Amino acid sequence: MSLILKLIAGILGGIAAGFYLPIILIELLYTAKVIIGQLISFTIPLIILFFIASGIAGLPKGSGHLLGKTVGFAYGSTVIAGTLAVLVVNAFIPFFDGAITYEAATSTEIKSLIALEVPPLMGVMTALATAFIFGIGISQLNLQALKDVTDQGRDIIDALLAKVIIPALPFYIAGVFAEMAVAGTVADTLSTFGIVLVAAIVMHWLWLSVLYIVSGIVLKRSPLELIRNMLPAYFTAIGTMSSAATIPVSLKASKANGVKEEVANFSVPLCATIHLSGSTITIVTCAMAVMLLSPDMAVPPLLSMLPFIFMLGIVMIAAPGAPGGAVMSALGLLTSMLGFSEAAVALMIALYLAQDSFGTACNVTGDGVIALWVNRFSDKS
Repeated sequence: MSLILKLIAGILGGIAAGFYLPIILIELLYTAKVIIGQLISFTIPLIILFFIASGIAGLPKGSGHLLGKTVGFAYGSTVIAGTLAVLVVNAFIPFFDGAITYEAATSTEIKSLIALEVPPLMGVMTALATAFIFGIGISQLNLQALKDVTDQGRDIIDALLAKVIIPALPFYIAGVFAEMAVAGTVADTLSTFGIVLVAAIVMHWLWLSVLYIVSGIVLKRSPLELIRNMLPAYFTAIGTMSSAATIPVSLKASKANGVKEEVANFSVPLCATIHLSGSTITIVTCAMAVMLLSPDMAVPPLLSMLPFIFMLGIVMIAAPGAPGGAVMSALGLLTSMLGFSEAAVALMIALYLAQDSFGTACNVTGDGVIALWVNRFSDKS
């Protein structure tokens, strides 16, 4: 939760700097933003490469068809959740006409004091294809030495995120909002934040309601009882902002819902890595809001968003346990498939991190539904 407070401090500090500091100090803050942005851009393909390759290579073996069903349920839940988010946002956009506004500045005096460019080692799609090839090859050929390399690479990038990039994000956000303050667009942007965050959280609850009501009816269980048993995991995830850190509570909650111990021990930790329906809802909602805010971008219809959602369901496998990991993994798709600029990326990060705890709570609570369905198929077999 301290990350959210730091994020808010970064926003307020950036606005104050843009209004009251001399231009040279604003440019110093803007330079820090540029440097951090270059580091983020450089790291994105490495996140995708090492985390997805390590995740695929480390999938449990000997689990038969239950492994495929668990992965299928998780991916299907993620894609459907993202699709419903697009439909809801598109349905309500007319009601926000005039409430969500943005005026581009005619000019700005801010420029970076350092001309720095750090090109990434590879493109996003290259990293994704490489990760799948090596991940599947390592798993099928049982190449332990190469798996150790991918695991250690993942640990290095995870440490870079946790120790450098995530702590630097408040300064990155401060530079963005300082630029907005100078340009005169900060008020319109902030007025949108509350609307978007409330919309994302409400859609989390709606999605969980759909999951538990449908599952309760089909499995002949009380939806209220099922979701009541998962509430400890939901609130734990809000506090930890990490699906991995909530696994012990999620396991206990799933077992309380009648999931067999061996099924829960297999499905819950796996879903904590590959099932991110709540994060997907947030990313889709925030992305469409940022596109609505940006004068040079248009909110695409569902058919144009579907390829992004399908790819997002795959890239979410790369979301590490650090807070904000999902949005960091998705940045490559936002820039390559939706055409996000650096300013749009900064807005996206700020919006996502402001509600990261609720997205994680939705992920974790949804894991309980997948565990119930895997448990049913294990009974049949």
